[in-house]
Amino acid sequence: MAAVITEPPTRTGRGGRPRDPSRDDVIRAAILRLLGEVGYGALTMDAVAAEAGVGKATIYRRWRTKQDLVVDTVSDLNRAWTVTADTGSLEGDLRQLVHRMVEMMASPVGAATRSLLAAMQHEPALIEAFREGPLAVWRRAYDEVWNRAQARGEVGPGLPQSIPAEATTALLVQRWLVTREPVDAAYADAVLETVVLPLVRRS
Repeated sequence: MAAVITEPPTRTGRGGRPRDPSRDDVIRAAILRLLGEVGYGALTMDAVAAEAGVGKATIYRRWRTKQDLVVDTVSDLNRAWTVTADTGSLEGDLRQLVHRMVEMMASPVGAATRSLLAAMQHEPALIEAFREGPLAVWRRAYDEVWNRAQARGEVGPGLPQSIPAEATTALLVQRWLVTREPVDAAYADAVLETVVLPLVRRS
């Protein structure tokens, strides 16, 4: 079965009113541009409103703080990047998911996410927000892959929290965040074939 892009559900902004989807797209694009240009630390609610060409009230109706604004937005965008990969095999599912992650890393969404990660050392409260947002989105996607593999009898219980499961993304993230070496589909395939799948078979 082909991968299907997971569509984000309609959500209510943290400010308590329903969002206007036409405004959301404009605001999110503005946030991505600003994060790429000035980073999280220099981002302000006023700057987002000006960049998006909307009133400040439009921003504050959706998000009470800058932290809410950025994490909620990046979380929604990461959700749109994940896939429901159900090819019928663990190898096929993992390959589709890591390829999608590689595409996200190279996109403006990836740049915004990386900017958010860099800010965490200065704002500890941001760590928990990130765990509940973007990190949770990808973790659920991978958990579904491992759980389907268990249901098919390909793996035993406990794989979502195992070292082989963690290795699926650890090397990709290390390159993306630390060494800044190229992260492409060929590298993701090599990680699967030389590290992850051998570990899974050994387990």
